[in-house]
Amino acid sequence: MVGNDWINSYLEAILDAGGAAGEISAASTAPGGGGDAAEKRRDKSSLMLRERGRFNPARYFVEEVISGFDETDLYKTWVRTSAMRSPQERNTRLENMSWRIWNLARKKKQIEGEEASRSSKKRLEREKARRDAAADLSEDLSDGEKGEHINESSIHAESTRGHMPRIGSTDAIDVWANQHKDKKLYIVLVSIHGLIRGENMELGRDSDTGGQVKYVVELARALGETPGVYRVDLLTRQISAPDVDWSYGEPTEMLSPRNSENLGDDMGESSGAYIVRIPFGPREKYIPKEQLWPHIQEFVDGALVHIMQMSKVLGEQVGNGQPVWPVVIHGHYADAGDSAALLSGALNVPMVFTGHSLGRDKLEQLLKQGRQTRDEVNATYKIMRRIEAEELCLDASEIVITSTRQEIDKQWGLYNGFDVIMERKLRARIKRGVSCYGREMPRMIPIPPGMEFSHIVPHDVDLDSEEANEVGSDSPDPPVWADIMRFFSNPRKPMILALARPDPKKNITTLVKAFGEHHELRNLANLTLIMGNRDVIDEMSSTNGAVLTSVLKLIDKYDLYGQVAYPKHHKQSEVPDIYRLAARTKGVFINCAYIEPFGLTLIEAAAYGLPMVATQNGGPVDIHRGS
Repeated sequence: MVGNDWINSYLEAILDAGGAAGEISAASTAPGGGGDAAEKRRDKSSLMLRERGRFNPARYFVEEVISGFDETDLYKTWVRTSAMRSPQERNTRLENMSWRIWNLARKKKQIEGEEASRSSKKRLEREKARRDAAADLSEDLSDGEKGEHINESSIHAESTRGHMPRIGSTDAIDVWANQHKDKKLYIVLVSIHGLIRGENMELGRDSDTGGQVKYVVELARALGETPGVYRVDLLTRQISAPDVDWSYGEPTEMLSPRNSENLGDDMGESSGAYIVRIPFGPREKYIPKEQLWPHIQEFVDGALVHIMQMSKVLGEQVGNGQPVWPVVIHGHYADAGDSAALLSGALNVPMVFTGHSLGRDKLEQLLKQGRQTRDEVNATYKIMRRIEAEELCLDASEIVITSTRQEIDKQWGLYNGFDVIMERKLRARIKRGVSCYGREMPRMIPIPPGMEFSHIVPHDVDLDSEEANEVGSDSPDPPVWADIMRFFSNPRKPMILALARPDPKKNITTLVKAFGEHHELRNLANLTLIMGNRDVIDEMSSTNGAVLTSVLKLIDKYDLYGQVAYPKHHKQSEVPDIYRLAARTKGVFINCAYIEPFGLTLIEAAAYGLPMVATQNGGPVDIHRGS
């Protein structure tokens, strides 16, 4: 036995491991800090037994014996070896080895038991913490906030778990109006970039004059017609540049109400909704929003002067001589949100924020495309300054209004100042009167943008039907129809309609490429691209001009002449006629943007009877679920 190297190596491994196990046992039973020492010893023992990096058969044998045999069997083996009375049969080293193997197994079982006890204790603590968090979330939360919304009025009585809960905006406004009909509220909206006016909006002229302009103008108009609201001011930039219409240089523009029936008898001299243009930045130059950041403070100074003067005027009219301060300041987009945060702090007035398009999400999308580096994106879009402003808005806002639930979970969830779960917990604790330990977070409310349906008259006839001929004989076709039809060699084919400005994120070039490469689709349909308004491509912004040039090159590459329409001009009032034309040809509407914050054009197209195809990133998912 003494000369057997295998047995000697086994014994050495057992003795080493046994010593380590003894140290583990001693450390685990020692008072004060014994647990940490035991962990270190256990790690050391594990390393000795496994000896990572090379294979040791002796230590492998020890591990296999300890882990492969029951402690009781090992104990019986030791008893048997020690019970041999004959000196010829008894082997002291074998007896010693058997005892050490049994002792190792016993210590291993003891250590595993202690580890299981600690794990069980930690699991119980985690479960208790989860139960406490669930209690915070469950109390006083609405069904929509819990993520479970049961539509009892549904014909099929199906669960809509996970769907965006519908908001009855009409009912909500009626309830709110009844509660505040005797009040004289003053509301301030802020939207500082783009070309903003009440009528004939130049939507699609550039990347700054898009759906946000229509959103904020219609919001101001609707608030001005709401009982209890005396005055609404939409603050924006005054532009007296030669390359834009003179109306953008007017200091004040009143928004005419759509429904005069909603106007009360107590309308005063200064009541209603107004666009108020504050001069700031270059006086005679229209500049994009990325160049407005250095002039934010100048706008805030001018806005403060206007609000203070208007508050005094309203105080003399309806405030019994006391200034009527704004009940809320609502910022739209990051630059206006930055301004609204400063105004809110200076006037001590609550702030509401609507992001429309968020910087962190846009940064991620641009980086995924791989066309620009982070530094190039920042240089082009001033994206880091925009993100900084949005973080400030999170800190200053009482409420953040979003269009979809996806915007809350996937976009605002990227920001340091907001956490979805924490926001719900804090709101629940506030309702229960429990301390939030100084933590604050704005409440996120998804409110889908609305639209006016009263003027929509869907046409269900096609161009070849007798009914269409009868309708056409009674009333002439809108002029925009001729502007579109002149592009087509066969105008009777169904129309694929896309309505978006020529911006890279709208992904129009991919649509043209897909249409050009699909010969069967080209034989079945025409493609209509309404890409804003333009005069000369060279006078457009570099980004929009590049997209439009790419579209024209693709049309030439695939020889799509006679199959693609791309008119230069259209009025905002003609957009419904464009939808009607696509519907009469039994066409389809497509929104192929990489990401769409909401997608109001999808609702408009559907209202005219057009099937819609859209991206799954953003609001279209919620529109589809709610339809």
